[in-house]
Amino acid sequence: MGTLSLILKEACHRKVNFAMSLMAVMVTVALFITYLTTAEASKRETTRVTRDIGFNLRIIPRETDMDRFWTDGFSELTMPEETIRKFADYEGVFMSYNHLVAVLQQRFALLGRDVILTGLSPTITAAKQKKQAMGFEIEEGTVHIGFQVAERLKLRKGDSLQLGDRAFSIVRAMVESGTEEDIRVYARLSDVQQVLGMEGRINEIKAIDCLCLTADQDPLKVLRAELDKALPEARVIQMRTIADARAKQRQTAERYFAFMSPLLLVVCAGWVCVLAVLNVRDRRSEIGLLRALGHGSARIAGLFLGRALLIGIVAAVAGYGIGAVLALNVGPEIFKVTAKAIQLEGGLLGWALLVAPAFSAMATFIPAMLAVTLDPATTLRAD
Repeated sequence: MGTLSLILKEACHRKVNFAMSLMAVMVTVALFITYLTTAEASKRETTRVTRDIGFNLRIIPRETDMDRFWTDGFSELTMPEETIRKFADYEGVFMSYNHLVAVLQQRFALLGRDVILTGLSPTITAAKQKKQAMGFEIEEGTVHIGFQVAERLKLRKGDSLQLGDRAFSIVRAMVESGTEEDIRVYARLSDVQQVLGMEGRINEIKAIDCLCLTADQDPLKVLRAELDKALPEARVIQMRTIADARAKQRQTAERYFAFMSPLLLVVCAGWVCVLAVLNVRDRRSEIGLLRALGHGSARIAGLFLGRALLIGIVAAVAGYGIGAVLALNVGPEIFKVTAKAIQLEGGLLGWALLVAPAFSAMATFIPAMLAVTLDPATTLRAD
């Protein structure tokens, strides 16, 4: 009788043990398919959420009076606008910096009160990276106004705001933030340069660091070394609280996934191994009879490992299907920010068909070796 036929007959005879072994591997595959599919979503979600905390780097002219900078909130000195392109084009800069935005901001008298008029350029990212812009992109001829400005001037979305000789359309009245953002008026960089008579000038570059290191890991040393090479006429200031919050959140997520993967494998491998040991114990008399009939160790080991491979193949297909359903239906409910990006990778089925049988066979290896060492005379005498 062929090995496969014996395996199928044994599976039908010992349905409970076979079903439990199949379930162990199937659950492992399903969890890993769900885990791997949603892990990417989780990383994207963590990246997006921590990114939206805000810019954590400010690059300003090196000769800035820092006492005045902290009093005013911006540098009194300016740099050429092409500085940001020079910085972005420097080889390797996007290994440390990302989401570069050129800024020109000055206090500006608006109907008897000062506001902070802030011009923002479009975001610059690495050419090979598909990243969404930070904050909001501003169209020419439009402004976004802070809460206090809107309240004081009784302005709303759709109204017109006069800045110097130009009228701008208000596309957004921002909600109250409880910070200096409430007295800001945001406009396109080119528009602000024209209003202030400072064409081609900026006084700051905002950015996010790509290092995701906490303060004790000294990210500023790396950032300043990179800036000294790329833009020696500037200095970088790190907003430590925001940077630490981003780094700690990212590192926590990475440690969690690094911990869960081996734990899941060990638990499921132990489950399959215990069930295989029980299968060997239940089949002691059968193994003894096969040995007495002259079947060698390779044949008996082949029965147990073949059973494990069959379980692995069936579990790979079934587990992939279950994991796919869970990932595509539960994932978007958990990761709402990046829900649309959750997609099942077809290559995972191929990996499941390779790894699940190997995983099942490895977990069964020790019980299989125990089976081939059983003495047929002792086994049959006991029965």
